[in-house]
Amino acid sequence: MPNIDHELFQVPDAASLGIPVEGEHAPRILLLYGSLRSRSFSRLSVEEAARMLRAMGAETRIFDPRGLPLPDAEEATHPKVAELRELAEWCEGMVWCSPERHGAMTGIMKTQIDWIPLALGAVRPTQGKTLAVMQVSGGSQSFNTVNQLRVLGRWMRMVTIPNQSSVPKAFMEFDDNNRMKPSPFYDRIVDVMEELVKFTLLVRSRSEALTDRYSERKESAEQLSARVNQRAI
Repeated sequence: MPNIDHELFQVPDAASLGIPVEGEHAPRILLLYGSLRSRSFSRLSVEEAARMLRAMGAETRIFDPRGLPLPDAEEATHPKVAELRELAEWCEGMVWCSPERHGAMTGIMKTQIDWIPLALGAVRPTQGKTLAVMQVSGGSQSFNTVNQLRVLGRWMRMVTIPNQSSVPKAFMEFDDNNRMKPSPFYDRIVDVMEELVKFTLLVRSRSEALTDRYSERKESAEQLSARVNQRAI
């Protein structure tokens, strides 16, 4: 990471956050991007974010949305759907990065999120997990997409961190080697990833307690599954 000032770069650690160190494994982060272009700036941004996360001690997986069918066009047993759902269960935090298209996130981004169910049986695969939101734009800076992603993160019962990244005129921010140039936009992504790792370390061991709800204690797993998976409303 040539753009990093290594004297100022810090790796978040459990001890500094007051978390017991013993038995702590690397934070598991899943990264999603929202474009299939051969030179996708949302993908390149996610790749930069993944490098930062790994330097901070996290384990990362980037999902390739190519070949993912539209929601309900295939069964959930489709290989790409199964892969995405397995990754959603595996991770403890996520990064969502979408281009802004017509003032909104792309259909490719929404398709990935739509395939992650609110419940698998009686288990919510995203509840209590952390989320960082990012967007890239072809024009001037906008926050439409990150605002929409925040709404979806809340709906998925995720802990969406306060910081976020929006990169305008993204085509000007990457060099011929597809690496992000040094800039305040690059520094902001470093900030976002650092915050994501800290929140993930803080939340993951407390997730069950934080998301424990009175209404769900009243309702059996079978009742919950029947309600959230009903065919019609």
